[in-house]
Order: sequence, then C-alpha cells, then structure tokens
Amino acid sequence: MFGRLYGLDTAASRERADELLEMFDLNDARDRPTKTYSGGMKRRLDLAGALVAHPRVLFLDEPTTGLDPRARLDLWDVIRDRVRAGVTLLLTTQYLEEADVLADSIAVIDHGKVIAEGTSDQLKAEVGGERIEVVVHRSEDVVRAREILARDAVGDLTVDEHTRHLTAPTGRGSQALVHVVREFDAQNIEIDDIGLRRPTLDDVFLALTGHVAEESAADEAAVTEPVGGAA
Repeated sequence: MFGRLYGLDTAASRERADELLEMFDLNDARDRPTKTYSGGMKRRLDLAGALVAHPRVLFLDEPTTGLDPRARLDLWDVIRDRVRAGVTLLLTTQYLEEADVLADSIAVIDHGKVIAEGTSDQLKAEVGGERIEVVVHRSEDVVRAREILARDAVGDLTVDEHTRHLTAPTGRGSQALVHVVREFDAQNIEIDDIGLRRPTLDDVFLALTGHVAEESAADEAAVTEPVGGAA
C-alpha cells in the first residue's frame, strides 16, 4: 500500500515490501494482522513504511517511546544503518541517553525554544569538567573519604551518607583518580565502586533548565537531534 501511495507500480511495491520485511526481521510475521504485533515490531513496521521510497531525509518523532530496552536497542541499530546508508535523519526524543548515543549534532529544546546546540561533547563541556564518584564499603569511612576527596575537588562535594556515595568535581582527571585510590588504600578505606565520570546529557539539561527532561515532556520534546548523514 505504501509503495503504491509513493507512486511505485504493483510489482515494484511488492519487491520493496519483501526487501523491507527482510531488513526489519518481520518476515515470519508477514501474514499476521499488525494488531498482533508487539510494540517493537510495530515501530519497525512504521520505519519500514517510511523507507519504501528510499528517502534522503527522514523525520522520526520519539520513535522509541514505550519500547522495552531490547526493542529500543534494536531500533537504534536500524537508525544507525540508515545513517550509514547516507540518510539524513532528524530525530526528536526525550531520552537523553538516546541523543547521546545516536546524534552527531544536538539541539536542546525547553518550552518550545532552542536553548543550546552542539555535539554531545560540546554540550557536556559547557556544564563543567569531570568528577570522581566513589561508593565506600563502610559507613564509618564516609567522613575520611570526604576529607581525601576535598583535597582534589575544584567545587562542592556531594555526599549521600545513606548510600555511602560521594561525588567530587575535579580538574585533574585521571591523575586525581589515581591519587585518590592511593590515599584510600593507604588509609585502608574499602571501595565498592570508584570512577572518573563525565557529565551526562541529563546533567546538561538540568544545568540549562533547572529541571529534568521528563518533566517538560508534556509540553515539548526535550531534545531534538539531527543524526548525521548527508547534512
């Protein structure tokens, strides 16, 4: 049906339908009513319909909303394949991890206005540098751990005593991390987890707007992301 609407003759429409059913792993369900499809299958079918005419530019509006994690990852793979094939794709999403993974360029939208644009790295750089995150094993070590982290911190520390989780912004990257690990070892502070983290796009959105992306979803899509290709 989509092939005919795009101006293909019957034979060409059927041939293209066969190609797309194979591409989107829907061959086994080709004779089933679409109302019996899972959410992920329906999204793949939607995308297949949009690709019937080999578009050079494709617009997708929150295509992974409501999908389970496995179906979302599968759809990400399909989107990457289209971009590698030369399709320019404009994708709106409120899932900032999705924007981080897929986008070559990102426009952050809040209440209908573009408030920031750039690559993922550029936007994260606007928020600030790296941070050391630590989870100590024993509650009684939280105070000593805070004192050690404070020596390398370039801003305010955050401490959650209930989860024993400490976060300290740092300007020395891996050097600071190595120093902290050595200090913890010297003072016999056991660590459940430690790492050097970069800001996430959630951090970017929170810093720019004062609220998380999901809170604005009822009014606007949180992020619009052009995914590379011909553009």
